Amino acid sequence: MLGFQLSTTSTRCYVLGGRLALIQPLQCDRKRRFRVRKSLGRSRPLQLCSCTHVHQADRDTHSLAEQSYPVPREYFTRVQNHHFKDMEQYKRLYERSIQQPEEFWSDMAKQVLSWKQLWENQVCSYNFDIEKGPIFCEWFKGGKLNACYNCVDRHVEAGYGDQVAYYAEGNEESADIRSYTYRELLDSIERLASALKVRGVKKGDVVAIYMPNIPELAIAMLACARIGAVHSVVFGGFSAESLANRLIDAKSRILITCDGYRRGEKIVALKAVADAAAELARENMGYELVQHKIVYQKLDPKQNFVSMESHMDEWWHEVLSTAKPHCDIEWMDAEDALFVLYTSGSTGRPKGIVHTTGGYLLYAAITHRYAFNYHPGDVYFCTADCGWITGHSYVVYGPLVNRATQVIFEGVPTYPDATRLWKISAKYNVNQLYTAPTLIRSLMRYGEAYVKNSQRDSLTLLATVGEPINPEAWKWFSREVGENRCPIVDTWWQTETGGHMILPPPVQGFIQKPGSAGVPFFGIVPVVVNEKGEELSGECEGYLCIKKPWPGMLRTVLGDHSRMESTYFKPFRGFYMSGDGCKRDKDGYYWLTGRVDDVINVSGHRIGTAEVESALIAHGSVAEAAVVPVPHDIKGQGIYAYVTLRQGEEPSEELRKALKHAVREHIGAICTPDVIHWAPALPKTRSGKIMRRILRKIAELGPKVTPSDLGDTSTLSEPQVVELLVSYHGK
Repeated sequence: MLGFQLSTTSTRCYVLGGRLALIQPLQCDRKRRFRVRKSLGRSRPLQLCSCTHVHQADRDTHSLAEQSYPVPREYFTRVQNHHFKDMEQYKRLYERSIQQPEEFWSDMAKQVLSWKQLWENQVCSYNFDIEKGPIFCEWFKGGKLNACYNCVDRHVEAGYGDQVAYYAEGNEESADIRSYTYRELLDSIERLASALKVRGVKKGDVVAIYMPNIPELAIAMLACARIGAVHSVVFGGFSAESLANRLIDAKSRILITCDGYRRGEKIVALKAVADAAAELARENMGYELVQHKIVYQKLDPKQNFVSMESHMDEWWHEVLSTAKPHCDIEWMDAEDALFVLYTSGSTGRPKGIVHTTGGYLLYAAITHRYAFNYHPGDVYFCTADCGWITGHSYVVYGPLVNRATQVIFEGVPTYPDATRLWKISAKYNVNQLYTAPTLIRSLMRYGEAYVKNSQRDSLTLLATVGEPINPEAWKWFSREVGENRCPIVDTWWQTETGGHMILPPPVQGFIQKPGSAGVPFFGIVPVVVNEKGEELSGECEGYLCIKKPWPGMLRTVLGDHSRMESTYFKPFRGFYMSGDGCKRDKDGYYWLTGRVDDVINVSGHRIGTAEVESALIAHGSVAEAAVVPVPHDIKGQGIYAYVTLRQGEEPSEELRKALKHAVREHIGAICTPDVIHWAPALPKTRSGKIMRRILRKIAELGPKVTPSDLGDTSTLSEPQVVELLVSYHGK
């Protein structure tokens, strides 16, 4: 059985001025340290050494990672309701989930979800060993339920119809502010579901949704779920070609979209892109695709005129006004598909990840409930777009199953200025805030004044998603935003996992370690393996895999089950391969080191990009950093670092040398960047992810890079950043 233990780090706690302070023990500051890396199928000295001044190391990456903090005492005095008394209770429940998974998940499923009919025999059956036959996983098979009913109907039936489900915060601060109660949500869902059925949508059909992050996107998802249709949400920043590829792959006959929306000061003409995508899809696959488009009107026609094809296009408001106000529920088997969501693939062709109804819905709900210590009455705010898995699990399904009141945000966190998130939090008295490390680092760049000029008294818990949060950003988020009174819940999970896998639970007695993803969630058995697929024990480093099934995991890749098997189960027999590297420390905490393909091989030394980035960001002048490999005549690959400075800092040769020296001191000489490229901004998608393939091409080709080299850049939030970075090449 997998276990983990409470941290025994020799950190002493003192109460200073009514607050819990942490004093790190002093260590010898002239000690050269070598570690043995248990990874890659062999043991060898990790040839990185540093001279560490621990007692003066507030900006030292290693000392930041070594610091540990109890969940703040003030959190337990301000928040009265807790799902767990302490860490010991959490550990006992975790151990039960591993030792008695059938009983554990059966109890959870009955407590959390409403079932029309319970499952027939065993709770779970599966095969993870590709040599024993096809890979499969089934949870609660034979059980009947409906995701829409669990998210909305049952709450209205229980008398909570007037509770606010969504506060919708638009692009502008003073306009386009709306709210939906659960009853209003249900009315729109039923009408849209009725309309879809009239237009020929049947159980199992895939309906494409291409909308901005507004409540109507959630309504469209739930309307599909109500009638047994499979929804395919495509992020509203994708190009026509990207949308067309997804329409073709899913064979979608219905496309639900929007006329357009504002993003900052720009108008995104969404309908025009949808039209172009539909035409591309029809040219490639024939006229059976995209027979109907339902268009939500968001903008003033004077600002954004759209053409409507009479035989194909219909306005959302007209469709709903003429639709039947009631739509019967389609009761689904727990293993019937709920949605398909496309994620990037190594071949460049996106993979349609399929999630099913029962297991996914349960897993999204309990991870939301326990990771954020959510209780009805709290106001919860996840900044993610529903075009990504975070929006699916933690803006729609998980929170609504738990009868949450939440904020859904359409705009830009820095528009009209960098106070926007904090103003939203104050306006709605947000308790739990869930956002991305990339966004945190971008806000750090603007300085602390933007945070301090806002009210954040209602915030009780802060959480992050999308990538490992570096220790410096963790500390800033805790100190400046949470005022050292909020736990930081850094969640590791993936599109494929459906929900949180590793996290630091916000419970009494848990010791937080900045930069660590924490410990496994219920039912999750993570293992670290070497290149041979051998499990490593204790403190080690290697590839992160999952040994046992969990309810929220993917079931297949749409139309290509063999691709699912070869991508996730073939690399290491008997394990789900996450694609991430990680370290496990002596206390059983997991530290994600980035995608295994985000590794630079310098003279035979495998160096994780995340570690170098963290060392750069630890410098007081740096707001963000992104590291990529670049061909090197001698070393094979060199380290190329893009660095964004904080406001008020200016690029200079002295600063460039100082940053290289900082990396050399913090990690080791072998990790010193060969190039530091000043970057006024980094190329990011609208979800905040850095598009590293663009950075690699610019690093390799410089001013010679062409649009064809860069590929599709339509998902960038600021496409002009690419030209700016090219212009800074070599400077």
